Amino acid sequence: MSTNLRLERRDDGVVILFLDVAGRAVNTLSPALVDELERETAPLLDDPSVRALVVASGKPQNFVAGADLKVLEGLSPADIEGLSRRGQRLLDRVAASPKPVVAAVHGAALGGGLEIALACHYVVASDDPETVFSAAEVMLGLLPAGGGTQRLPRRIGLPAALPLLLAGGRIRARKAHKLGLVDALTTPGGIADTAARAALALAEGRLARRDLPLAQRALLLPPLCLLVLRTARKQVLRRTRGLYPAPLAILDCVQTGLLKGAAAGQECESRHFAKLGAGPESRSLVRLFLAMTEAKKSPAGAQPRPIHRAAILGAGFMGAGIASVSLGLAPVVLRDINDDVLTSAAKSIDEGLRKQVKSGALHRDEADRRRSRLLLTKSAADLRGADIVVEAVFEDLALKRRVLAEAEDAISPEAVYASNTSALAIARVAEGAKHPERVLGMHYFSPVPKMPLLELIVAPQTAPWAVDTARAFAAAQGKSVVVVKDGPGFYTTRILAPYLNEAMIVIGEGATIEAVDGALLDFGFPVGPVALVDEVGIDVGAHVARDLGALFVERGGVVNAALPKLKEAGFLGRKSGRGFYLYPPPGKKARKRPNGEVYAFFDGRSARDIPAADLADRLALLMVAEAIRCLEEGVIASPGDGDTAGILGLGFPPFRGGPFRHVDAVGAPAVVRRMEDLAARHGPRFAPPPMLVDLARRGGKFHGGA
Repeated sequence: MSTNLRLERRDDGVVILFLDVAGRAVNTLSPALVDELERETAPLLDDPSVRALVVASGKPQNFVAGADLKVLEGLSPADIEGLSRRGQRLLDRVAASPKPVVAAVHGAALGGGLEIALACHYVVASDDPETVFSAAEVMLGLLPAGGGTQRLPRRIGLPAALPLLLAGGRIRARKAHKLGLVDALTTPGGIADTAARAALALAEGRLARRDLPLAQRALLLPPLCLLVLRTARKQVLRRTRGLYPAPLAILDCVQTGLLKGAAAGQECESRHFAKLGAGPESRSLVRLFLAMTEAKKSPAGAQPRPIHRAAILGAGFMGAGIASVSLGLAPVVLRDINDDVLTSAAKSIDEGLRKQVKSGALHRDEADRRRSRLLLTKSAADLRGADIVVEAVFEDLALKRRVLAEAEDAISPEAVYASNTSALAIARVAEGAKHPERVLGMHYFSPVPKMPLLELIVAPQTAPWAVDTARAFAAAQGKSVVVVKDGPGFYTTRILAPYLNEAMIVIGEGATIEAVDGALLDFGFPVGPVALVDEVGIDVGAHVARDLGALFVERGGVVNAALPKLKEAGFLGRKSGRGFYLYPPPGKKARKRPNGEVYAFFDGRSARDIPAADLADRLALLMVAEAIRCLEEGVIASPGDGDTAGILGLGFPPFRGGPFRHVDAVGAPAVVRRMEDLAARHGPRFAPPPMLVDLARRGGKFHGGA
């Protein structure tokens, strides 16, 4: 008896197979589900009374959201390879069936869900924002292992398939139809019946799927396919710097299949899948994905209060972004004292809605509904009735206190008040507040609609109900929430500060801008530290260095003095067109280039080469050490929270698993020895934290045996 499948036999000879994994909000592939699919589909494919099959979902908003990733944890490479081969056999049987098999896709068809659709002879999809397709495995350090590397290029052509396979991006139904991945678009309602009619028409010869155009078929043949794949490989190496093995494995599978046939390609798929699935890069990326998923949930026992109206104070870049991600949840009041700023914010939010409509992420009527829920105002009286207020004004303590006092005169005592700040202590912001128990920090990252992390800062006086409410609100915005204790720089800004400061120190010692950024890119950061200072703003960097410098000086640190000097000279980074790099004027396509003028602001600098390994270790290990001190002090609740925030907020290399996973992988004793060596050569700021020293002595790990 099936627990995850449901059959519907129609009078016209079409059987609809509904996937409906028991006890789950979404369908995920697991060995148990594959067993049931094999058991149910084989007799149907052999039954002469069955004319065609439809594969549909019993879930209201999901087709198949990939594999159950927890299954891979702890499996041997042989076991992982076996999972791939079983999936391939099942989907090969479906693809080779003389009876039409049609996929009815509404909702997410990700990873294995896409592979199921690819094995079907015809795909009907709902033209709905919920319906997306993605070969998402590469984002987890894996590859499609059910024949996807073979079927996707043959279905939509090599130039269209490679970006999907190598980047894991999502495409909506309309684009999938244009590419040829989807054969017909329909409405969500009754999609299984629509697919059944298509299946019957296929069986009767009244319908056929589109063939791949001749020009696209030619690119699947040597030597043209080799030219395309060679170019793709160069692009992958330039983008990943060779640090991520999955994209290169995908290219190997695609090439093997095109040169030696699909069977050889699938053999290559299974071998690579086994190696990748048991490898450290994928294990780190899978753990990150699971941690992000957990960080979007409210903990057991949480009691968030409902949000019927939200208010944002400050309509600048951050405030407009926070408003934009809130409009789908509740009516939003956006307040600022400047008419021009409000007008600019309205244009920004409207442009964002237009882009979502154009991409298919929103229906036009939903965009209109959200637009109608936005109230732009200069009046504090319009804050009345707000259940949560997010202040997003400049990082100035006196200003933030003044804005809080004014808001408290208008809002109820039960409203949560959150300050969007990257470094100012929440307890200091709340000094003098009428209701300090409802004041906390919500540190959004820029740009708000794209960045996945929300750092929720809890001061000693903050009430649990306020924390629960803010956490639920941020999760509903799509953020992964990490709760941190109030203090200088909280977690992300605090561990970033010594990293960026050390970048300034090594430049002062003679390293070039290119050498510093290159070393940390090779370590795995997505952006070099010097380029990051330019992106954040040299004025902001100088402000953070001033606020957090005392914390590091107390324990033997050194704060480089170049940033304040550069700020005074008008070198502000990208926003001023010049900083450590020189930037082309807006609208001009040209690369930024290092700005040699900045070296004059580093006193006593004499150019010299510093080994890339030293540069990487000096910066990265200071970040790691500060993360460990945050754990020591209870700023973060667990190593897992520190890893998640480090990756999502600061770009710590995802394949390394975060600061704490990195120590576990290298080994605490080795990290201690390296830091002691750096301390002997460069000063006490590199002294390993006591918690790390104790861990090394015990031979322990931050994550235990995981």
